[in-house]
Amino acid sequence: MACEAALDQVTLRIFNHNVYEFRRGVRCLFLMTMAAHDLPPILVRLEGSQIEHFVQQVNAEKVNLFFGRTAFVQTTRSIVTKPLCQLTPEEDFMLGYDREQQCERYLSRCGRPPFVCTSH
Repeated sequence: MACEAALDQVTLRIFNHNVYEFRRGVRCLFLMTMAAHDLPPILVRLEGSQIEHFVQQVNAEKVNLFFGRTAFVQTTRSIVTKPLCQLTPEEDFMLGYDREQQCERYLSRCGRPPFVCTSH
């Protein structure tokens, strides 16, 4: 617990909320971008909880931490082999968000306007 004292409290709150959502089955994959120095105590908690994870180094100070269900993390590990901003629209789509939000993001990244239904 001594390591957690040095951990940024906002990062810790977000992490705890994400783990709560994971355990409740709300989402299957999580991405947290955080300071690299906040990572070690978080990894200890993930490993202690046996939650699959993958770390992508962004730069010397930042990392992307992906965690969640094993199949999702393994798929992410195979897709995320470059900076996230360089992913193709299809690769980005596979990482998933809210389904509708992800479809809108995909259409936007492909340069296609989203379909607007006018009849109700």
